[in-house]
Amino acid sequence: MFNERDTVQAFVTDQLIALPGLAWVRPSAQLDRSEQDVIVESELRDALVRLNPTIASDPDLADEVLYRLTALIRSARGEGLIKANEEFRSWLLGEDHSMPFGPNHEHVAVRLVDFDDPTRNRYHLSTEVTFRRGETRRRFDHVLWVNGIPLVVGETKSATRAGISWADGALQLDGYQQDVPEFFVPNALCFATDGRDLRYGSLRLPLPLWSPWWSPGGRGMLPESGPEYLRQAVDGLLNPPTVLDIVRNFTAYSTNERHRKIKNVCRYQQYEAGRRMADRAADAAHDPDAPRQGLVWHFQGSGKSLLMVFTAQALRTDPRTGAPTVLIVVDRLDLDTQITSTFGASDIPNVVTADSGDDLGEMLATGQRKIIVTTVHKFQNLDRVLSARRDIVCLVDEAHRTQDRDLGQRMRESLPNAVFFGLTGTPINRTDVNTFKTFGCEADEGRYLSRYTQADSLRDGTTLPLHFEPRDARFRIDGEVIDAEFEKLAERLSPREKAAMANRAARMGALIKAPERIRLVCEDIARHFREKVNPEGFKAQVVVFDQEACILYKERLDALLGPQTSEVVMSTQGQSEEVKKRFGRGKDEEAALLDRFRDPDDPLKVLIVTAKLLTGFDAPIAQTMYLDKVMRDHTLLQAVCRVNRPYQRPSSEQAKSHGLIVDYLGVFARLGQAMRFDERAVERAVTSIEELWDRFPGVLRSCLDFFPGVDRAEDGYEALFAAQDRLPDDGTREAFAEEFAKLSRLWEALSPDPRLSEYVADYRWLVKVHRSVQPSNATSPLLWRVLGPKTRELVNEHIHADVPPERLDTLVIDAKMAEYLQRVPEHGIRQLQPRLADRLGRRSGEPRFDSLAQKLERLREQYEAGQMLSREYLFQLLALAEEAARAEAEEERQEPEEQGKYALTRLFESSRSEGTPVAVAKLVEEIDSIVQAVRFPGWQHTAGGEREVKKALRRTLVRYRLQRDEELFQKAYDYIRQYY
Repeated sequence: MFNERDTVQAFVTDQLIALPGLAWVRPSAQLDRSEQDVIVESELRDALVRLNPTIASDPDLADEVLYRLTALIRSARGEGLIKANEEFRSWLLGEDHSMPFGPNHEHVAVRLVDFDDPTRNRYHLSTEVTFRRGETRRRFDHVLWVNGIPLVVGETKSATRAGISWADGALQLDGYQQDVPEFFVPNALCFATDGRDLRYGSLRLPLPLWSPWWSPGGRGMLPESGPEYLRQAVDGLLNPPTVLDIVRNFTAYSTNERHRKIKNVCRYQQYEAGRRMADRAADAAHDPDAPRQGLVWHFQGSGKSLLMVFTAQALRTDPRTGAPTVLIVVDRLDLDTQITSTFGASDIPNVVTADSGDDLGEMLATGQRKIIVTTVHKFQNLDRVLSARRDIVCLVDEAHRTQDRDLGQRMRESLPNAVFFGLTGTPINRTDVNTFKTFGCEADEGRYLSRYTQADSLRDGTTLPLHFEPRDARFRIDGEVIDAEFEKLAERLSPREKAAMANRAARMGALIKAPERIRLVCEDIARHFREKVNPEGFKAQVVVFDQEACILYKERLDALLGPQTSEVVMSTQGQSEEVKKRFGRGKDEEAALLDRFRDPDDPLKVLIVTAKLLTGFDAPIAQTMYLDKVMRDHTLLQAVCRVNRPYQRPSSEQAKSHGLIVDYLGVFARLGQAMRFDERAVERAVTSIEELWDRFPGVLRSCLDFFPGVDRAEDGYEALFAAQDRLPDDGTREAFAEEFAKLSRLWEALSPDPRLSEYVADYRWLVKVHRSVQPSNATSPLLWRVLGPKTRELVNEHIHADVPPERLDTLVIDAKMAEYLQRVPEHGIRQLQPRLADRLGRRSGEPRFDSLAQKLERLREQYEAGQMLSREYLFQLLALAEEAARAEAEEERQEPEEQGKYALTRLFESSRSEGTPVAVAKLVEEIDSIVQAVRFPGWQHTAGGEREVKKALRRTLVRYRLQRDEELFQKAYDYIRQYY
């Protein structure tokens, strides 16, 4: 009843085939493809003939295109999925791929899809699509084909099964991309839904970054989940024109901090804002009365850099505007910004940089139709009209800063008919400086073209909550002096006022930089960093008063944390030669330093700054900001949002849950002033640690209420089993998991704090119960993957031998345990056996543990057949558990290569038959020596390294007449990849 296929899958299918306008067609018969085919060749061949006159005159030419595409699909395993996907997209767009099909073998572009007239394409929907590559066979719930090309793959999950969510579908799709990457080479995006929620993502996107979809006007008018949300998400995201628009304009590729290619697909707010800007610019190009400006107000950290890339692409491909000139205007004196680095990394064609004002003037005066990146300061000496064209579009970054002054006016006078869009996360609403007046259009509600609020970004997971910890009076400065410094930061001071403020600033600096105060602050930073930041794998920024303070803090922190832990990033202009030599860096050197900071494995953990890196700097690994500088208004909000980016450490289940601000000057008392026109929204951007303390006891009580009558002072089997009995079914366990997830997040944010000591016993007890009932297959990742580093450390320090925990290596049989064995109830045995089976099952394929699993199965069969008493059975189970623990401990004591040799030996021993003359020891030594010779650090992460190791292994197996056993080859390679 209510199975997945007849409910969620059927609902999505019905929506897709009933879309207004262009809809997906569900063929009455299966599409003309085999299980090994990625592309429906008959459909694509028809499209090639239909869309390409040169191929229409000679249809056999279509086979040459199909051959090239098939070869590209097969390259996914060797060259990497993202690289192959990027190249396939260039085929879809007709970029860089032409064929000699013209007169005299002239190269002409080949069109696979018609983006300008979507009605010329064919759109098919298939369900339960099977794809097989070798022995691997996978089935996809939904596939959306355009001209026979599978652009979208979807996974649906049951709406009625406890503990199942869209996240399970997303993880399944990620597994498919690893198992059968060939099918995803043409992919535009993937989606997953559980009937309540729908999320979508690009290839190999980490789970926390999958996004919801809201069509314009939907959020706030519809429930956040349920059938109404799902209907608008399917209609808005998965309609054919939007899918094609995303492929063409709202996709970009870049390289991450680990130098790996990644694919970026727009979030819904980026699509809405980019499409609105492109549409307004198209209207303005033809209608002199159409609006010629617009304000895009998206919260800090929500992806404005990529939004500008997407919008520039949409403007350049829009047939209504031809080929406009697009200006990307940044407000810095140089071009070293997040915007310019994003454009540089995204390989967008026709992007140029204006190196000077004269260079910019010539580009505009000569009508160059390119994407020009420039600073607003280059308009300073351009006092003439450079171009009166109507198809010039300016995208202005951080529009609240310089646009209300002379520079903004010069830019508008130089380009009198251009269209201007301002993008900001912190617009200013003052009499003298007003972003709404400068860029807002009266025709737009609220004077903004698109708005994406901080609340929206938190709900979507685009940004993270900010917590702050105020420090006590030992660190504070006299309030009057703080007020004076705030006044100094006021804009448009007269010369006399500036002189007066300079004197106050000198007094302020003397107080902040007093040696005793710096000692106290740095000791507090070092303690906090060691206890709360570094154990979680995150990094931090220290924001200080001025350049001199940067040096003083660096010297003190070096003594406390070591010189490799921190670096200073600051301007050395006006500093002594000694300071310039020590801290001065060129642009490339600074970029390399920041890449080190973004690298989770680099020892550089802390950046000390005063003005640099407070805006436009993106390093998601930064979780904490130690704030010891007075800031106000938009500058303050921009700075603290450096730590609100989501982040998940590679090869770790734990994701960053919040950004943390440690406030040494009481700056946040004035946070409500940061955006005076929306004080409530800004105040919600920061959650006080004290507010978290107010919530903690209630959430703890909610968790404990699941276990009425259970004696938490008892720590034996009976108490644990009694607790488990209070969670008798999936629904109750999921409800407990949900409450415990809240509690764990609070604990991670508050720990360490002396006030937690009175709650440690109860919390540790709940952690153990949570672990004991956690599903072995992690059926609900969003609920069950909640134990943070501090929680794990707490449990590992205090776990007792007389409690049967999930980790067998902590299980010790002692006298106290023996007492419990005399009186353990029958249901306790039934719970211990499957847990042990799960533990061994995780090492399936490793001969030593497979042997233990076989022993366990024989024990179970004897017990269920009545051949063994309960007490004897329990003793045998515990003895087997102890043996498994010893096996794991022995492996952990071995060097990785020794573990690898041991695993290979057991593999070949178990695979040897009487007819296979294998000298196992000699074979393993030969494999070990060859792999040691050809491998290099990080070889597992390069196509060349994997290829060389596989070749070496296969040559060795050929010599021992084992080349025909493909399963044996794969298992051996997996061990080598793991241990070498």
